[in-house]
Amino acid sequence: MFRPVIKLFKSLKFKYLSLFVIGLAAIALFSLMFGNVKQETYELHEFKISPKTIRSLKTVEDTVKTEQEKRRIEAEVTPFYQFSEDIVKNRQAIATSLFDFLIEVKQENVPGPEDPEKQERSKSEQIKKVSENFSKLAEEEPGLRLTDEAIASLLTKGTAELRKMQKEIVSIIGEELSKPVRSGDLSTVRYEVERKLRLSDAIPPTELQTLITLSRSLVVETETINETLTDKRIEEEKNAVEPTRILQGQVIVREGQFIDSEIYRQLELTGLLTNQSSSKPMIGLILYVIFVSAIVYLHFMTWDEENGKKKKSLLIIYTIFFILVIMMKLLSLIDKEFDVQVAFLFPTALAPLLVKLLTNERLAYMMTIITAATAGIMLQEGFSAIMQMEIALYILFGGVLSIYILGNNGRRSNILRTSLGVGVSNILFIGFYLLMTQSSYELSELAFYLIAALTSGILSGALTIGLMPFFESAFGLLSDMRLIELSNPNHPLLKKVLTETPGTYHHSVMVANLADAACESVGANGLLARVGSYYHDIGKTVRPHFFIENQHGLMNPHDELPPDKSRDIIIAHATDGAEILAKHKMPIEIVDIARQHHGTSLLKFFFVKAKEMGQDVVEDDFRYPGPKPQTKEIAIISIADSCEAAVRSLKEPTPEKIEKLVKSIIAGKLNDGQFDECDLSMRELRKIEKVICETLNGIFHSRIEYPE
Repeated sequence: MFRPVIKLFKSLKFKYLSLFVIGLAAIALFSLMFGNVKQETYELHEFKISPKTIRSLKTVEDTVKTEQEKRRIEAEVTPFYQFSEDIVKNRQAIATSLFDFLIEVKQENVPGPEDPEKQERSKSEQIKKVSENFSKLAEEEPGLRLTDEAIASLLTKGTAELRKMQKEIVSIIGEELSKPVRSGDLSTVRYEVERKLRLSDAIPPTELQTLITLSRSLVVETETINETLTDKRIEEEKNAVEPTRILQGQVIVREGQFIDSEIYRQLELTGLLTNQSSSKPMIGLILYVIFVSAIVYLHFMTWDEENGKKKKSLLIIYTIFFILVIMMKLLSLIDKEFDVQVAFLFPTALAPLLVKLLTNERLAYMMTIITAATAGIMLQEGFSAIMQMEIALYILFGGVLSIYILGNNGRRSNILRTSLGVGVSNILFIGFYLLMTQSSYELSELAFYLIAALTSGILSGALTIGLMPFFESAFGLLSDMRLIELSNPNHPLLKKVLTETPGTYHHSVMVANLADAACESVGANGLLARVGSYYHDIGKTVRPHFFIENQHGLMNPHDELPPDKSRDIIIAHATDGAEILAKHKMPIEIVDIARQHHGTSLLKFFFVKAKEMGQDVVEDDFRYPGPKPQTKEIAIISIADSCEAAVRSLKEPTPEKIEKLVKSIIAGKLNDGQFDECDLSMRELRKIEKVICETLNGIFHSRIEYPE
């Protein structure tokens, strides 16, 4: 059905084809999803009577009410006060320094009594000096002001008397400020300081008022508001405020009720007014579709792969995606009729299983994420703010897990095992979901969710197996059924090998047995290896008699040819075989086996022969063009091919000889770097060696001699 379309698309450049397909898919996706995001709205007006009872279709936060509650809490928070001993010491230090300066000025250049005029001039200078010092201090401490008369009066006192006054004031200030003093306590503390000064014997009556004024100005707050800690306490209290919410299903206005400003605001907040938000879901959905389309486009633009494969993969993933979207649409239509979430029946692993088996793992991860997000939007219960998150996570986790469980084995049995693993994963997630909702569920509801989880997993595997042949046939992919068809001995190419190169045919069957067994031992595709082995030497049909297995005792033509000519003929069978297979439209996997099964290995016999003949030869000239094996299957065929040919040349093959020869061949290929571009591990190579030895021993076992 899709073959004519695919043929047409092959002629288009991938860039333009991808834009056309992605654009067309975006329009279709928008059309299918729009009905799921469009919500019901009402034509209502403020200060009118509501014609019907209206409930909120979603849970939303009432930010106005929440903010009002936060402002109330902020106003009630007690400020954080912090007592500072440094303030006490600072005020005492100011008092001490004032008197120290007075005493210092008083003692500087005191004139003798014989010169009253100079004495008067010196006194004026002292008053001026003290006044200037006080003025500087008053810039930082505005309350510390003394008149020239008060300074002059203090300067008339003796040093001992000034020290006594200094000590008394410092003591009283220290005593009163050592207790927490807030702004509201200042008047009380100043009065107490004044009272103590009036009762003190150390204060002369003539200086009492001056020192009271000075001491009162030294009284300040010692316990102040710590703005940082207070703001932190306010933030903590505000953060502890539970948001005020309008809950899904909550009645906002009843039929016949007057719609006041508060009710109208709540209707606006929940998006239930026709004149308010009808276009928002459409714009949001457009942005989502653009976002998804951009991800797909960027993925394919950054994918380093041939355009033919990219075109095919693009069509495959969109075909799978829209099958799933249609399933989501059907589920969303029936979900409203049930009290339980029918969406949990959705096959969580269908997208990743199909995409990985038909394309690659990277695309499978991308499609899992996109499918999960789309399902979260389409399979909503009521109207969520954005999406039904539990459904999105349910599909995401199930899909990712299926990719890990499936691994690289796409056989039907493994797909079924994967689906069971996904079913168990689904049960665990639904258990998490039901427990986190902290709701009570009836036994029938729990039974439904258990069955839904298992059904989702099993359905994923069953649909994958059921849809695989459709995709393989529609897009020309290599399936197990196709491989079985190619293994039929009546296939024209196999008949060609059998009739034109019977020795090669026999050799290919032997290699197929070895490769199949070895692939099975390491989890590779044994069927692909078997069928590929049947065709791997088809290039030998071009010049059959130049290959020893087809000579049947005839003269070896290489004896008469120079080494470079023999080299060209032998090497050509790999490229000739690939060309023949490509010409007959064989799957690319089979073509690759023919081209790569010798990798870049050395034709050692002819290389040594050329050297013995005295030719100036380079080793690279006697190597196959490659490329080296790119897959496990091709690497194993390469080993099996060499081992079968080598063991067949042994005169008396024994288990010991076979084992030694197989080890030598594998080690030689490993050291030559032939396995550098495939993912065979050393552990797998040991398994392959063991299986090939066992199989060869079974083939070349010793037989008893029958009597004549």
